[in-house]
Amino acid sequence: MTHTRIKELLNSTEYGREVIVKGWIKTFRNNQFLALNDGSCLSNIQVVVDFESTDESILKRLTTGAAVAISGTFIASLGKGQRVEVKAHQITILGDSDPEKFPLQPKKHSLEFLREIAHLRFRTNTFNAVFKVRNALSFAIHRFFNEKGFVLIHTPIITGSDAEGAGEMFKVTTLDFDKIPQNEDGSINFKEDFFGKPTNLTVSGQLEGELAALAFGNIYTFGPTFRAENSNTTRHLAEFWMIEPEMAFYELKDNMDLAEELLKYVIRYALDNCTEEIEFLKNRLLEEEKSKPQNDRSALDLVDKLNFCLDNDFERLTYTEAIDILKHSKPNQKKQFKYIIEDWGADLQSEHERYLVEKHFKKPVILTDYPAAIKAFYMRMNEPDQQGRKTVAAMDILFPGIGEIVGGAQREERYDLLTQRMTEMHIPTEEMEWFLDTRRFGSVPHAGFGLGFERLVLFVTGMTNIRDVIPFPRTPKNAEF
Repeated sequence: MTHTRIKELLNSTEYGREVIVKGWIKTFRNNQFLALNDGSCLSNIQVVVDFESTDESILKRLTTGAAVAISGTFIASLGKGQRVEVKAHQITILGDSDPEKFPLQPKKHSLEFLREIAHLRFRTNTFNAVFKVRNALSFAIHRFFNEKGFVLIHTPIITGSDAEGAGEMFKVTTLDFDKIPQNEDGSINFKEDFFGKPTNLTVSGQLEGELAALAFGNIYTFGPTFRAENSNTTRHLAEFWMIEPEMAFYELKDNMDLAEELLKYVIRYALDNCTEEIEFLKNRLLEEEKSKPQNDRSALDLVDKLNFCLDNDFERLTYTEAIDILKHSKPNQKKQFKYIIEDWGADLQSEHERYLVEKHFKKPVILTDYPAAIKAFYMRMNEPDQQGRKTVAAMDILFPGIGEIVGGAQREERYDLLTQRMTEMHIPTEEMEWFLDTRRFGSVPHAGFGLGFERLVLFVTGMTNIRDVIPFPRTPKNAEF
């Protein structure tokens, strides 16, 4: 007889049948009532143990965290607090758990503590809910693009190029650090290395994605990306996942429309398919906010916030318009911003993005047409504005509590302008000949964007630290598990 998942039993009314349930013990009360969970849902099933006819050596091993298999009768519960239960006939201990050493006891644990035992935090209700939502969002992303006829492309994780031009990359090498081969001038001789040249972990699959888009039309990537930034913040990881669609024959407006449609689609999917988990996370957040001053509490609960994003069109404005709003804002005039906005050309920080979303517009915002000087080389140059300022056809989507969640642009499809920008920004054109071929042979207008998956999960779950929405976070000085 195969075992039945607890989620299925909790939804069943087929009483009186014999079942086998397997899972981990949450609590064991009065030597009689087991709360059992198998990860299939947040709720436990109650197992009634006949302690008088159960061997005492077995009873002593029914501890929090232990894994058991139980054969018994599935019945309607006579007690309060649950609709159904299993009356145990036979208990088999599959895996013992020393109650003196098992760190997850039946009490509230801080998120900081749980990060230290990330290999066990999956067993808590909070992380059961978070990673079920993460799973649903991942599936929804693939379903969205599949329904639209996009082709999934797996782009390389090891690369010889820097798509961002930022230089903050992890190096990949097989060289012996004790005997590093050198050229005559003292520089490292990478010809001795595995790939025969300097290589890094990718910061983006975009450039390779462009190659595919200019053949298939519409493609997307979904994979891990890496940043060697020494950023110990609640919004940054050294290893994270990115969704990067690239579309031939798209201009900036098409790009914005697709990104907004994608975000609304996956949020709707999570709300429809993770009702129990999102309700749990909503209540968890409300409980957490009780300790905050009234002014610091969210105006909307988690479910209302998600529905608010679905019910409102995202506000669209240019960077220039945003700078004007920020310059004249109270936080800027009273010097409450950490980074004061003084002139056009400033690189917007998270505090500025969140002000626009949470205080000024009170809805998601799409900013467009950024100064060329603060954006990557591959973004399409706009005609200079009336003041002669150079901007690019870039767009960022800003969300409440998160700031930037999507960054994208129409790509520079004009060969001469692209190579000119690469020279200005010291991007070696000779190493990028493969990329420039797309502008030599049948170049077309095209666009794309990157969606940081963990920031999306952060938003939908209401969690406040990005380290709590990825199973094993990689951050400065931390590569545990």
